[in-house]
Amino acid sequence: MSEIFIHKTRGSIVECMHRGDAVVTSPGGEILALSGDAYKYTYFRSSAKPMQALNVILSGAAERFVICSSHYAEDCHLQAVRSILAKCGLTVADLQSGVARSIRPEIAFAQAEAGIQPMPLLSDCSGKHSGMLATCIARGYPIQGYLNPSHPVQQEILRIIADICLYPIEKIGIGVDGCNVAVFALPIYNMAVGFARLANPDYLPQAYKSPAIQIFSSMTTHPKMVSGTGGFCTALMQATKGRMIGKIGAQGVYCIGIREPELGIALKIEDGAPGTASLAAMHILRELDLLSDDEYQELEQYHHPAILNDDGLIVGEARAVFGLQINSASGERGDGVVKC
Repeated sequence: MSEIFIHKTRGSIVECMHRGDAVVTSPGGEILALSGDAYKYTYFRSSAKPMQALNVILSGAAERFVICSSHYAEDCHLQAVRSILAKCGLTVADLQSGVARSIRPEIAFAQAEAGIQPMPLLSDCSGKHSGMLATCIARGYPIQGYLNPSHPVQQEILRIIADICLYPIEKIGIGVDGCNVAVFALPIYNMAVGFARLANPDYLPQAYKSPAIQIFSSMTTHPKMVSGTGGFCTALMQATKGRMIGKIGAQGVYCIGIREPELGIALKIEDGAPGTASLAAMHILRELDLLSDDEYQELEQYHHPAILNDDGLIVGEARAVFGLQINSASGERGDGVVKC
């Protein structure tokens, strides 16, 4: 059962509570720490993008890694998407990522004031879609229907997620994401294992090792491409300087893959409230002493965000209130009983 993860206060009163589940694993599948239900079954959402990007590399169509992003539609992101499409002989008209504005409110407002209309290019998932289209061109697949779960590019992605996350392909749930494309459901335990293996590719099948190294390197070398200015994913990878990757998913999902120590983290905030997943992720990193003092100082704003009113005055705070059960028994796999 989920636990209460986050309190939001107004003055001295707890105004809102947000429940969640989280698990920390090794690349080999051992559960090292947890809070709530380690097997919470939910959609991967955009946290799956680094794994979806594997298929772009395997197809030979790799380009700059805005394909791993939930980007803010800043100029650098839009230029990268246009570049990918142009190199494939396609245009933004081929994107089927949904009519959208930037997911960063201040950027969306600025674009609206400049007269920029909502369009698929501005979708935070346009990079992922450009990667899927590039894969279709490289593999000789039709670009028509590339969103359909039965399309070859989606079937390949489904197989990759099953392989990396060590979860039976027939048990993965399939829905429709906010950007129209297929979205996959599986336990957060398997998401954590998948991110641990993605960050430590010696645990992966041979075919995936080199692509995983490229994805990890590209995300940590160009973290601004993964979210954007002020985004937690970008800040986390900038602060930790190549030691870990982090990727948010909609509705309160967050996943982290760490190289040293070799770990994967996955969590789900039950009600999907904006901003709560990054706070919970920061709390786990802090609780497990996975950030140096300098790294934490750089990221502290995401751990203790203030609640502001319309005039910008601090009227409360959001704070994590959950603890982690630490598994002291080595060698326990996720299909066994965790002894805490």
